[in-house]
Amino acid sequence: MFQIFGTITQPSPLAKFGSLESGGAGNFLNLIFKILVVGAGIYAVINIILAGYSFLSAGDDPKAIAGAWNKILQTLIGLAVVVGCFVLAAIFGILIYGDAGAILAPKIPTL
Repeated sequence: MFQIFGTITQPSPLAKFGSLESGGAGNFLNLIFKILVVGAGIYAVINIILAGYSFLSAGDDPKAIAGAWNKILQTLIGLAVVVGCFVLAAIFGILIYGDAGAILAPKIPTL
């Protein structure tokens, strides 16, 4: 078989994810997804703690109380969006590929 570009070697920092044939790119994407979800969770926890503190320190100020409630509500909506994305990805994976994990844990085929 004639190769135009020759052989391309995998960069050494990516070797821990496996080769492209063994699903290394899918493993790398899966790790990125997990990091993003953990980051969203940590941000939500910090945001709820700060909103609770501002709620407690609001006293009788109705604007400050409303602002704290809005911050809590927006944080919970953000968490619902993160969870909803995974639910939708699983539903679309079942509908399109017949496997709920097809989008969440991709296996990238090679030629």
